[in-house]
Amino acid sequence: MNATVATSVFGGFMLLTVVLGLLAVRGRGSGGGLTEWSVGGRSLGTVFIWVLMAGESYTSFSYLGAAGWGYNSGAPVLYVLAYMSCGYALGYVVGPMLWAYARRHGLVGITDMIAHRYRSPWLGAAVALLATVCLLPYIQLQITGMGVVVSTISYGAISLNWAYFLAFAVTTGFVVVSGLRGSAWVSVLKDILVIGTLGFLAVYVPLHYFDGYGPFLDRIVAEKPQWLTFPGHASGGLGSVWFVTTTVVNSLTVVIFPTTVAGYLGARNADALRRNAMYLPFYNVLLFVPMLLGMAALFVVPGLVGADSNLALFKLVVDSLPAWAVGLIGAAAALSSIVPMAVFMLVIGTMWGRSVLGALSRTGGGAAGEASGEGRPGASGGRQKLWSQLVVVVAGALALLLTYTAPDTLVRLSLISYEGMAQLVPMLLLGLVWRRLTRGAAVCGLVAGFALVCVLVFGGHDPVWGMNAGIVALAVNVAVALLVTWLGPRDTDERPDAEVLALEDEFPRDGALPQGGAVSPPVSS
Repeated sequence: MNATVATSVFGGFMLLTVVLGLLAVRGRGSGGGLTEWSVGGRSLGTVFIWVLMAGESYTSFSYLGAAGWGYNSGAPVLYVLAYMSCGYALGYVVGPMLWAYARRHGLVGITDMIAHRYRSPWLGAAVALLATVCLLPYIQLQITGMGVVVSTISYGAISLNWAYFLAFAVTTGFVVVSGLRGSAWVSVLKDILVIGTLGFLAVYVPLHYFDGYGPFLDRIVAEKPQWLTFPGHASGGLGSVWFVTTTVVNSLTVVIFPTTVAGYLGARNADALRRNAMYLPFYNVLLFVPMLLGMAALFVVPGLVGADSNLALFKLVVDSLPAWAVGLIGAAAALSSIVPMAVFMLVIGTMWGRSVLGALSRTGGGAAGEASGEGRPGASGGRQKLWSQLVVVVAGALALLLTYTAPDTLVRLSLISYEGMAQLVPMLLLGLVWRRLTRGAAVCGLVAGFALVCVLVFGGHDPVWGMNAGIVALAVNVAVALLVTWLGPRDTDERPDAEVLALEDEFPRDGALPQGGAVSPPVSS
C-alpha cells in the first residue's frame, strides 16, 4: 500500500511535468526556429530566468550528494555554497556581457561565440566536442540520481532500471518539444516543491529525532566535532587551501558553463540577469538543509558506506514519513534531476546542431551567409533545430545506455567536468575583452590546461599540493596563452573591435542594443 500511494503521487507529478512542457509552447507552432527552442526566443523575464538558473544549480546532487557529503565529511561540502555565491557575483558582470554579445551577433551558445570571436567554425566544433565530453556525464549522473530516488521512494516497487528509463523518457519527451521555455515552466513546479519539502524537512527532522536544533547541534559538537572543521572527517585532505582554490575555479567556471550561458541568453534583457544575480544567493540558503540533515543521519542511520551514504536523507524520509509525503518529496527530488538534465541535453543538442552539423553543412557547400538561426522557419535555422532535437535524443539515449552497461565510465569522466570546462575561461572571457589574444594562443592554452587536468585527475593527484587541480591547470593555461600571444604571430583579423569584442556599450541596462542591435551572420571562413 505504501508503494502504491507513493508511486501514485510521484506519477501524478511526472504527468504534470509533461503537460507543463507542452503548455509552454502552446500557440507558438513549430516555426519558432533554433533561437526559440534553444534560448526561449531571448524573451524570458526575471522570474523565469531565476527559477531556470536555480533549477540548474539545485540538482539531484542537492538531495543526494550534499547530504552524502555532509554524512561523510562535513565542513568541506560548504564549498558548494561558496562557489555558487561567488559565481553569481561574477555573473552580475559576465551575464549581461555574454547576453549582449550573443544577441548582437545572432549567437546561441558558447561554441557560437568562440567560432565568431576567432572567425573559426572548426574551433567552435572542436569546443562543442570538448564540452560534450564534460557535459554528458552530468546527464548520466542525473539519470542515476533520479533512478536511486524513484526506487527508494517506491519502497523498491520500481526497479533501478525502469527508474533510469523513466528519467530518460520524461526529460527527452518534453525538452524535444518545448526546449528551454518548457524547462523554465517546469522549474516553477520544481521550485515550489523543493522550497516546500525542504522547508518542512528542516523543521521536521530535528524535532522528530532530536527534540529541536539545540540538542541536535549540541550532539554534533560533543560526538562529531571533526565534521564541523576543515579538513572534515575522512575527506582525503580537503582543507582550507582546497576550499579556497575550488571556490575560485568553480566560480569562474560556472559563469561560462554552457547550461549557465543558455540561461543568460534566454533573458529578455540585461537587467533581468542583473536582478537574477542578486536574487539567486537567497535560493542557496536551501542547500544548508540537506547538508545538515546528512549530518543528522549520522545518528539515525549510522554505518552507511560508499554510495549508500548518498541515501542518508531519504533513509530519514522513508523511515519516518507517511507514503504520500514520501511521494511528494520524491517528486521534488526527481524534478531536481529532470530540469538540469533537460538543459544539459538541450545545450548538447544546440552545440552539435549549430556548431558541428551546421558548420559541416556550410563547409559542404551551403551559402556562407546562411541565416543564423534567428527563428526563420524553412531556412538553416529550421534544419539546425531539427538536428539539435535529434542530437538531444541521441545524447540522452547514449547516457542511458552507458548507465546500464558501463556506469563507471561516465562517472570517471565527471571527475574532469568542472575542472575541464574551467580551461575554456581564457579562450572565452579573456578573448572577449582582449583583442591581442590570438586563436593559436587560445588553442595552445586550452590544450595545455586540459591535458594537465587529465594527467592530475586520472593520475590521482587532485588535490595537488593541497590545491584544486583545476586551478593549477588554469594557471598553466593562461601562462601558455599569454606566452604564445607575445611570442607568436600577430593577429591578422581585420574586423573592427565592435565585431570582435564584447564592448562596454553593448551592455545596456534596459536591454536595447546600440546601433539598432544588428545581427551578424555566422562566419564561414
